[in-house]
Amino acid sequence: MIKTFEEVVKKAESLPSVVVAVAQAADEDVLEAVREAKERNIADFLLFGDKDTILSLSQKIGLKVDPAAIGHAESDAKAAQMAVSAVREGKANVVMKGMIQTADFLRAVLNKENGLRTGKVLSHVSTHEVAGYDRLIHVTDPALNVAPTLQEKAQIAQNVIGYCQSLGNAEPKVAVLGAVEVVNPNMPPTLDAAALTQMNRRGQIKGGIIDGPFALDNAISEEAAKHKGIKSPVAGVADVLLVPDIEAGNMLYKSLVYFGKSKIGALVLGAAAPIVLTSRADSPEAKMYSIALAVLQAASQKRA
Repeated sequence: MIKTFEEVVKKAESLPSVVVAVAQAADEDVLEAVREAKERNIADFLLFGDKDTILSLSQKIGLKVDPAAIGHAESDAKAAQMAVSAVREGKANVVMKGMIQTADFLRAVLNKENGLRTGKVLSHVSTHEVAGYDRLIHVTDPALNVAPTLQEKAQIAQNVIGYCQSLGNAEPKVAVLGAVEVVNPNMPPTLDAAALTQMNRRGQIKGGIIDGPFALDNAISEEAAKHKGIKSPVAGVADVLLVPDIEAGNMLYKSLVYFGKSKIGALVLGAAAPIVLTSRADSPEAKMYSIALAVLQAASQKRA
């Protein structure tokens, strides 16, 4: 099982290179991530955005770019459309959000006629390497689904289980989070957690072990779970933290990054191809780790 981002990158290096289509690549941090990914031989790139700016910034940071691999786009919307089209036409295997508003990027991805929909719920996962933990921690969904229904949460869980399996975790442990670790009819997330647990036990969600509700401490601390008398194969050792809504997920994700100083990579799952969706404020390192995660996900989808 892959436990660090360095292991993610090394695994990506061992796989056949994929092509990443970058929507709005005219940004130094985005191109720094492209340069590092190319230097480590984990991906090739098609870059969309203002061609002159991309060439100028590439020269500034020492990135060698074939001008033929740059698609000039006069707007963010056009850059997103061109990047998504490259995937649809088989010219690229992964689409990546560059220096573009998430809404503009997703508008192209979710386009009913020309996007990358598959009929599944699309969900976001942020993967964190946190000091003191012997595994990667995955948070889902902190950025895409605002207030998912029970059925949407079931698909989010199935998406992330497949994702974890692409990282070598054959049976990921999924903790469904709430404010407390007991079912409370006045707290709907705890009811969803109980239902998801039962759906997993009945085979409606396959491939992992789901349990909940868990408060955060009981999901990631064996000592906390022990003190509260919680007996579960997930308690204290969760690989995945499935959050109740976007507010909880966004705050948890950013707390891990800014307070916990975690390394991070992030993808959107459930589309026809892996989607690299990082914050515009994320570092070049985070963007490069996300590209490496997408390479592993693309290889997994190809095998399937």
